Amino acid sequence: MAKKSRKPTTSAPAAEGEVGPRQPCPCGSGKRYKACHGAAGGAAPTFVARPFEGMPGECDVIALRELVPAATTPLTLKDGGRTIRLATLLPGAAPAMVRESGEVWLGLQVQHSYGNPARDLGAVLERALATDEPGIVGLPADPGEGPSIQDLITDTSLDITVHDGFQYWIDDIPERDATTEAALEQANDGVMPTTRLTSVEAAYWTNVGTKEHLRWVMPHPEDQLLDALARLHAAGQDSIAEGSRFVGMFRAHGLLAPVWDLPLGTGAEVLEEPAARFAADLEKALAKGDLTAEERSARAGLANRQVTIR
Repeated sequence: MAKKSRKPTTSAPAAEGEVGPRQPCPCGSGKRYKACHGAAGGAAPTFVARPFEGMPGECDVIALRELVPAATTPLTLKDGGRTIRLATLLPGAAPAMVRESGEVWLGLQVQHSYGNPARDLGAVLERALATDEPGIVGLPADPGEGPSIQDLITDTSLDITVHDGFQYWIDDIPERDATTEAALEQANDGVMPTTRLTSVEAAYWTNVGTKEHLRWVMPHPEDQLLDALARLHAAGQDSIAEGSRFVGMFRAHGLLAPVWDLPLGTGAEVLEEPAARFAADLEKALAKGDLTAEERSARAGLANRQVTIR
């Protein structure tokens, strides 16, 4: 008896910008879209592709959230009053802490993910400001609608300090016991040496032990940036230092972060002048018109070297 023929079931391709049901949910949960925000009665679709847009130092904030181990910057509230400190990481990956002094610390590298980290920061800041009790302030659920962090501050630029460890966790504690010191030492063991370049914005040198990298978060729209990088690559102008190699890009929070491998022993200081020169060349490349055939080929190769991390 012949079996009934079965035609393979196919689904229409997703429209541009639409997430397919089997793709990772863009909220960062790690689930497939159909089992998360795409599920019937699922979570509210709060995902924001470029959450830190409009925030001073947007590129640096993304770098501090995704690439830099230990750094801090002060923030100034629109309403004045309490001192705010934004940090890459707080003890236990806490979303926020109220210190004995009343100062509020905010953590960028946290365990929750509700689709809009800028809104999450705004919500946990509001929770912290509502209490004078020292301790950890959490964000146990999606905060829903409300102000993002950039809506609550007056800063027009960020004064970022990159630390060689997490000593800032206890720099306001005059007396430290052995347990605290031991926990700090353990945390510091995982910190990779990192330096922020001064000649350009949001470019960070780091030594991962086996090699060094330059990772540079750039503010340009992705398509335009890819075109410009392709022009420089085709012209042999994408080196950042002697022996360096442009290896690809991270995509995080709506922006790209090009990455270069550097020979061991390069260090951060020698990158200042070449980075400034590369930035000038990039601006010229951004202003040019259509790509040549060679540049289109270079662009296709670069597009295959992107990794989305958020």
